[in-house]
Amino acid sequence: MISLLREFTRRFDRSVTILVVDDTDVHPPTPHRVRPRAMAMALGLSMFAASIVISLVLVLSPLRTFLPGYAGEEVFRMARQNDLRMQALADSLERQQEYVSRIRNMILGKVDSSAWTAASPSLDAVVESGEAISQPLQSEDWQMHKQPAVSIGRLASTGVLWPEGASLAMGRVLAGPAFPAQPPVDGFPTRGFDARTGHFALDIAVEEGTPVRSVGSGYVVLVDWMHDGGQVIAVQHAAGFLSVYKHNSVALKRAGDRVTSGETIARSGNSGEITTGPHVHFELWHNGLAQDPKDFLTGY
Repeated sequence: MISLLREFTRRFDRSVTILVVDDTDVHPPTPHRVRPRAMAMALGLSMFAASIVISLVLVLSPLRTFLPGYAGEEVFRMARQNDLRMQALADSLERQQEYVSRIRNMILGKVDSSAWTAASPSLDAVVESGEAISQPLQSEDWQMHKQPAVSIGRLASTGVLWPEGASLAMGRVLAGPAFPAQPPVDGFPTRGFDARTGHFALDIAVEEGTPVRSVGSGYVVLVDWMHDGGQVIAVQHAAGFLSVYKHNSVALKRAGDRVTSGETIARSGNSGEITTGPHVHFELWHNGLAQDPKDFLTGY
């Protein structure tokens, strides 16, 4: 075979005669006159046409789904759906981050150095009962939190305050917290609510490691370490209430956890830079406005 191909190569531009001889027959050989160039061109054109036909069959017929790396319509549809889901998740995550950021700003407060004027009291003047303030003097909007910031309703004959409104979650009604509620810890109050100095809380002195209880059912929306408040945990309740617990030694819940009224969510401590001893700094907010916690707790 190799010698025949060599002969064809040597005589590529000339006509050659091929004799076909049958070894088992006595018939004379049959001559065939061919041109190697024409045979090569015919073979090349045949292979080219065959490749075109095979490609069209694979592309235009269902056989294309068997090609390696080919993605069918179902794959493309799933890819489009996944892309839309990823965009929706990104939008949801962005909104959640914005929500958490707003909660952090609300808890920390906005420092406005212009508010410290010559007529403003000094830092030492606003230290009460041995507890330093957890926030500096607020800007002119501190009066928005001056009590009563909002109407807290009135006590029913049963002695329980049910805030108006409820939240629908998964088709079920999530009732708002029942007030007056048990305090987050049983201890001695050292400092009360004072919107003018930015102390939107009730400080309760307790031994370090005391269980800190949630004042109502809800979801944990923030667990973080802050410079002034130390280990902080915040619980979002129905009817627009948000409770915040600062200076903890350890948080026992994570963001997103569901908690019930009276459930232990942290252990008290002395964490943070602005603190003079183990205590719980308890804040209560309603629709973005700070409330005096003692008006919502029993025993105060």
